[in-house]
Amino acid sequence: MTVPRRLLLPASALLAFLPSRRHAVAHALVVASEPAAGAALDAGPARVWVRFNSRIDQARSRLVLHGPENAQASLAVEDTADPVMLAARAEGVSWAPGAWRLRWQVLALDGHITRGDVPFTLRAR
Repeated sequence: MTVPRRLLLPASALLAFLPSRRHAVAHALVVASEPAAGAALDAGPARVWVRFNSRIDQARSRLVLHGPENAQASLAVEDTADPVMLAARAEGVSWAPGAWRLRWQVLALDGHITRGDVPFTLRAR
């Protein structure tokens, strides 16, 4: 069976605009962080950051520190020039020894919201 040429061009043009399956399931995934996952620190960090594998909307993303005894601190996200990084100063955080989590939530530019934690420990001095 032969397909008329007048139908091939519109069909191929339509396929070019359909999202690929890989793009449809894309999410922003952590590739690095400070503190690093599982780190044991002697002092609380002055600045925290998380780097992702894809561009994120920094204005619609957030960082929150969760610590021992229900300690929690929402951090003001910095406007960085790096489109794959979420960063904040950790000034004013009452650092206590114990288990901490840097909880992140990002809106990737593909429209997906992704959440996760970076666990770390603050050693007693």
